[in-house]
Amino acid sequence: MILLLKIYFVFGQQKVIVIDPGHGGKDSGAIGVNSIQEKDVELGIAKEILRLNKTLLNNEFDIFLTRYKDTLISLSDRTKLAKILNADLFISLHCNHSDNPKARGIEVYVSKNEYRNSKESVWFAYQLQNQIKKQLGFQSRGVKFADFQVLRETVDCCSSLLLELGFLSNWDENRYYNNSSGIRTVAFVLMRRLIKIREL
Repeated sequence: MILLLKIYFVFGQQKVIVIDPGHGGKDSGAIGVNSIQEKDVELGIAKEILRLNKTLLNNEFDIFLTRYKDTLISLSDRTKLAKILNADLFISLHCNHSDNPKARGIEVYVSKNEYRNSKESVWFAYQLQNQIKKQLGFQSRGVKFADFQVLRETVDCCSSLLLELGFLSNWDENRYYNNSSGIRTVAFVLMRRLIKIREL
């Protein structure tokens, strides 16, 4: 139970969540098979999470984005925001790409370094992975450990993870992000996991 306190709602206390739509500006990230750009997918999902928090939860979460438009924000500034806001949870959104068009599935990364929030991050990563797999039918490529800067510089202050939400180079997974309904679906699944945590 102690491991979950960082991301639970405590009566009278609003939890702070930082959503990091990766890339932006001149950094498009991955380019999909239909020319869809990773930076646009991530920003669309992040903004929809904001909308759902307002319309479904009446802003019960205090959610901030590292970018609200198509601008390039440095990795250090993204992590500084989480620290300044004293965030409880940091989620960096990404999509994958491969030269193999059959490559598919979601990946959830946590910091490979041991910090005070490492156990909470790993627990939440597995919960989120299972939710996405169950609700979207995406193949799971597992929870993995990495030394990404956004994880390394946030896990010491809050629970943090990085999501690779499928391969834009895969036609089946690309279709989720080719229209607004797909973006809304993915955002809803992510928000649903946050709601489940709140209710525990």
